[in-house]
Order: sequence, then structure tokens, then C-alpha cells
Amino acid sequence: MITNLLVANRGEIALRVVRSCRESGIGTVAVHSDADAGQAHVAAADAAVRLPGVTPAETYLRADALVDAALAAGADAVHPGYGFLSENAAFARAVLAAGLTWVGPSPESMALMGSKVESKRVVAAAGVPVLAELDPDAVTDAEFPVLVKASAGGGGRGMRIVRERAELPGEVRGARAEAASAFGDGTVFCERYVERGRHIEVQVLADTHGTVWAVGERECSIQRRHQKVLEETPSPAVDDRLRERLFDAARAVAETVDYVGAGTVEFLVTESGEFFFLEMNTRLQVEHPVTECVTGLDLVAWQLRIAEGERLTGSPPPVRGHAIEARLYAEDPAAGWRPGSGTLHRFAVGEVGTEFGVPDRHGIRLDSGVTDGCEISVHYDPLLAKVIAWAPGRRAAARRLASTLASARIHGPVTNRDLLVAVLRHPDFLAGETDTGFLTRHHAATVLAAPSESVVRWSALAAALADARHRRAHARVLAELPAGWRNVVSAPHTTVYRHDGTEHAIHYTATRAGLVPADDEDTGVTVVSSAPDRVVLEIAGVRYAFDVARYPGSTAVDSPLGSVSLVPVPRLPDPAAALAEGSLTAPMPGTVVRVAVTVGDRVRAGQPLLWLEAMKMEHRVAAPADGVVRELTATPGCQVDQGSVLAVVAPDGGEADDADDVTTAKEPA
Repeated sequence: MITNLLVANRGEIALRVVRSCRESGIGTVAVHSDADAGQAHVAAADAAVRLPGVTPAETYLRADALVDAALAAGADAVHPGYGFLSENAAFARAVLAAGLTWVGPSPESMALMGSKVESKRVVAAAGVPVLAELDPDAVTDAEFPVLVKASAGGGGRGMRIVRERAELPGEVRGARAEAASAFGDGTVFCERYVERGRHIEVQVLADTHGTVWAVGERECSIQRRHQKVLEETPSPAVDDRLRERLFDAARAVAETVDYVGAGTVEFLVTESGEFFFLEMNTRLQVEHPVTECVTGLDLVAWQLRIAEGERLTGSPPPVRGHAIEARLYAEDPAAGWRPGSGTLHRFAVGEVGTEFGVPDRHGIRLDSGVTDGCEISVHYDPLLAKVIAWAPGRRAAARRLASTLASARIHGPVTNRDLLVAVLRHPDFLAGETDTGFLTRHHAATVLAAPSESVVRWSALAAALADARHRRAHARVLAELPAGWRNVVSAPHTTVYRHDGTEHAIHYTATRAGLVPADDEDTGVTVVSSAPDRVVLEIAGVRYAFDVARYPGSTAVDSPLGSVSLVPVPRLPDPAAALAEGSLTAPMPGTVVRVAVTVGDRVRAGQPLLWLEAMKMEHRVAAPADGVVRELTATPGCQVDQGSVLAVVAPDGGEADDADDVTTAKEPA
């Protein structure tokens, strides 16, 4: 019997495991880095052990430190969660060697499934269809497009789509470097890339007595950068016959490797109904809540029971209704999915029926590891929360989830919330026309998620009027005068905000009736009421309330028309803050992992100059225009803050140091 369990993870998955342990009467031990000392999972556990350091390599990726923490806290079992060391066979062996119970499959099964190359050979021998492995050095023209994949790990790291032979060598080199950095293994391979394929996975549960359950399928085709964004069950593309074939294949994979515990077998399904084994995740999946909603199973509780030797009896429960999960990330889809960091000032999702648990009725489930005021660190995955809707049918679930996300209050780093809402309301999604190229095909990052200029303008107007009321309410003298009052009326008041790099100047005047807009473009907009935190505007005869919240350096405006984040522009900017023309600044805090140029190199617009690693992903910094590298302050391994100058590219026609000795930069090796 497990009496005290260490959760070798952080954030929302740590809280999820703690929830099931509490309901099972099992004590819990949390671990935390120095950056996570104040996080919710630390407070939720019965005890906590500090892992000195900040980066994953110093903390959550240290098997020895995690085992020592378990022993020091008197734990008798370890649950790895997902990510970090959850699929690391060496960590599982270390846990078992210390006399602790490992809540997961055997190290042998993990090792076998941990290599995409070896796992495909094993399952192919069991009769499960696989895509043929292609040698990167021997791919023929007829085999393009191909997908370059890392043999170890997942999460999109080391993965590239290549459509032309000339691009293959460079993409293979980049994939190897990224895989080596992420997993310590630079092995990559190629396979045929299936256009408009669907990512379908099967949840399995297997006990130590030989019983394997296939517990429903999940569709995870809505992806960015080969990482899942929306997941649902059941799949709109899977009929009873295909479901039976997928379940048979998933059980065959589990039985072939003597699998124990909860795991997921992932397949690629073509438009014609063919399917191919991709990989097996030997852990709990991020998207497990949708399966829990429609089956009523507590998968974490079953992981614990199976680790204690309990049998699976009878048959898996039937599927009831439809569930969709949205992964809410701190990232900017319009900026190449750039992750965000900093203070999350407010996080509020309304009408939540269940948190972390298996719901007993249709509604919204929330699995989140963040709270108001917490810091989103650059060192970890940018996932803020998972919001799950469970309803009688698919369209009802999509509608409920979109409404819940749209009305949420999320103030701080930019998120993918608007993108998620747009996808959930898109006709093709509602029709079940989803595949792994959905976001690219619909230009989702730059079109679907972008608020209209009118909504931004109205939000900025509301912010300006609310700010005027706020200043008057906090005035040290003459606070009784109305906002904007002047003895002699002259020019209108002006407030400027920046949104996505564009400045919006708002002009307004104070009249006997109150504050009114003074711009021709705001004709037809009537101010119904204004207060420091709420402004009601009548637009084309319809009233809308705009809630305004102020934070250092930002203003958040929420309304039924959408949420808009604005940056107030100071009336008198600091001259010292001006940057030299052509300066490239760090879009986020991170570590410089590769530099492809030197001072004096001539570069082309869009050419990669260097790569930053932040939030478990590499991010390319490219030349903004054709020119010459005049300065280069970034070096491999150095830590940089957001806004730090990394390089200066003198545009063509500009001056460059040693201009007579300019070379042309080569593509990175």
C-alpha cells in the first residue's frame, strides 16, 4: 500500500496528482525549484522539498535529487506526472533501486517505447501498421515531403517538415542540434509526411495481471509547432469499425511490451482511413481530462491502484457525451508562438464546476497551476491551464468552451486564448474537418486570433476615459472637479496606447454632460457612463460594458467584443531608451544556444542570426532587413533579459564597421 507519495513534477499536473492522492487517503510530498517556492502545488501538498536552483537541469531533471527528496520526506512511492523525467527509464530504475514504488510502467517498457526508431520496429513485428523509416541521407525525390523527427523525446522538439531536397541537410542538422540539447540524444530519422493527417490516440490502462483496457480515443489534430492545442473525445472522424481497429492495435502494442499502468498509443490516420503507429507515451497525457469526463474514470487514481497491484475487472465504462480540452498557453500566436513570461496579474475562469477532479455532471472543468499574481517563469513550459468542456454533444461542448474562454479574465503575458476561441467557433472545426495542418491552412496565428481594428479602437477609447476618471479620483487637489475640466476649453485631451506595435491616439473632451470622444472616427459612439474601472459605450445603437484594469506598464480591457491588452505610451519618452537603428532585441528572457553570424557578415532579411532557448523551446531571431552585422553582443550560453540588444544589423546603405571587408554569412551548420 502506498501511504506517502512524492510528485516529481510541478504546476497543474502536480496539483492533479495531489487531488487524487487526497481522495485516496495518500499523503503527498511536493518538490520545487527556487523559482517555484511560492507556487500552488507546493502549498497543496502535505510536505515540500526544495531542489536548489532554477533551471530544469538543476532541479526537476535531476533523478538523484528527486530520489533523495523522496527518501528525506519519508515517501514510499513516486509519481512522475508528465514531461521532465516522466518517460526516463533511468529515473524509474533509480526509484525502484531506492526501494520506492514507481507509479508507472516498467523501466524496460519505457526504454523500449522511448526510442521512436526501436518502438516502430517492435510494433511492426506485432502486425501494427507503421510508416517506413527513411534514412535522411538516402531520401529520394519521390519520397518528399518528409518529416524529420527526433528518436528520443517528444513535444515537437527536433521535428521539421521538409518539402524540397535542398532544404533537407540544413533541417536535419538543426533537428539533431535541437534534439541533442533537449534530450541528450541527437538521433533523428525521416518518414513520409502525411498531408491532412489526423492525430488520433488511444488511452490504455493495463494491470499487472495481464488485462489491458482501451479506454476511448482522443483526437489531437489541432496543433502548432507539432504540439497539441485542442483535444477532444470521441473523434469526429472515427466510426465504430475504425475505433475497433484502433483499439485492437493499441492493445497489441501494450501487450507486446508488457505494459503496466496508464499509457497512450498514438496513431496518424489518413483521409482514406489508413492508420499508422507514431509512438507510445509511457505516462499520463496532458489531455487525459477529456477521457475522464466521458468515462467517469479517475486515471490518476487507477495509476495508483495498479501500482498497488489492483486488478482491472469487467470492461471499460462506456463513453457518455463529448469533451473538448483547450490548452491555455502564455504565448503570442501572431509572433511565431513566442512564449510569454512575467506577472500574471489576474486569472479568473467563470462558471467552473470542477477543478482537477472527475465531474459528475456536464459543465466546465479547470486544471490550472496558476493564480493571481504568480510569476510565469521563462524556465518552464508556458502552459497556464487546461479548460475542459463536457456536454451531451460535440457542438454543445465547443460552444460552452468557447464562451467560457472568451469571458475569462486573463491579465498579464499575452496568451493564445483568442486563437482557441476562434478555432472552436470556426465552421470547419464545428464540421469536424480537422487535421494537423488546420492552423496553418486557416492562417490562424495571424488572422483568426487577431481582434478587429474597431474593437481595439473602442477598447482604447474606454481605457482613455477610465484613466481620466481614475486620475480625477486620485487627484491631490481639486478632486471635486469633473474629469478633464478646464476653465478655458482649448485642444482635446489626448491619450496614446500601443497594441501589437501600432499606436492608437484617443482624443476626448469634457462637456457638461461628461467625457465625450473628439475624433471623427469615433462618430456614432456615445459614452453612456464612465468610471475608473468600467466604461459603457453605445455603438451603433448597442450598449457594451468595457471593464478596465491597470497594471504597471499595461492596461487590460475586457468586453463582450473581446479582450484587448494595451500599453500606455508616455507623453514624454525617455531619450536614453532609444535604440540604434537595426537593433535586434531579445523577445523574451532566455539562453542563447546558437549564433550563426559574426560581425561583418552580410545577411538577408529573414535569415536566422541566432537562437534563444526559453520555455523548453528554441526561438529563432532573424535579420529584420538586408544588411551587415555591425554589432554582436550575444554569445552561445549567455543569459539575456527581454529587451536586451543581441545584435545590430546596419541596413543596406547604412554604415558598417570595416565595410570594405564584408563577408556573406553562411547558413548555420
